[in-house]
Amino acid sequence: MQHCRVAFWLMACVVAVGASATRAADYSPQALLDELESFPHALSIARSTEVVRDHEIGLGPIQKSMGAWVFRDSVRMNGELQRATWQIVDGFTSREVLKRLERNLAGQGTATRLFACDGRACGSGSQWANRVFGQRLLYGRADDQSYRVYAVEGAEGAYRVLLYSGARTADRQYLHVDVLTLAPEAGEGLL
Repeated sequence: MQHCRVAFWLMACVVAVGASATRAADYSPQALLDELESFPHALSIARSTEVVRDHEIGLGPIQKSMGAWVFRDSVRMNGELQRATWQIVDGFTSREVLKRLERNLAGQGTATRLFACDGRACGSGSQWANRVFGQRLLYGRADDQSYRVYAVEGAEGAYRVLLYSGARTADRQYLHVDVLTLAPEAGEGLL
């Protein structure tokens, strides 16, 4: 009887590892958006899709330089941009949901973090909310913002995934996700 239990658990582990390897090979950042859509503590605020050309992705904090707000470092890319913003409710924080998404990305093995910042190290929260993401609701306390950029190689192409969390108050927590599906010519040799 003991041997049957051990064999069962070994078989379950082999199936789980095989399924996980298949998921990593077939992974698409769309899974992040789907995960948030099904998360019962996330209320969808806005969602859009558009084709972009020379879209700027911040790879550093946003700061004022010679009177203009600019990223310390950035890259411009072409492709299809999906944007989505959620309000996180029921006592969950946007930062903990962001961390959960990061763990899921890291578990795929095809994602590389290009930049990360938290709090005041990210720069002006107002500029992130309004200039970068076009969602004024994201503007909150400077200490409660987080921003991440990932490069993801999926079965269907190359992507850039941007995650931003902000908190206006304990009850007004917001999470924003940008998924840029890179145009084929932009997927070669660029960040």
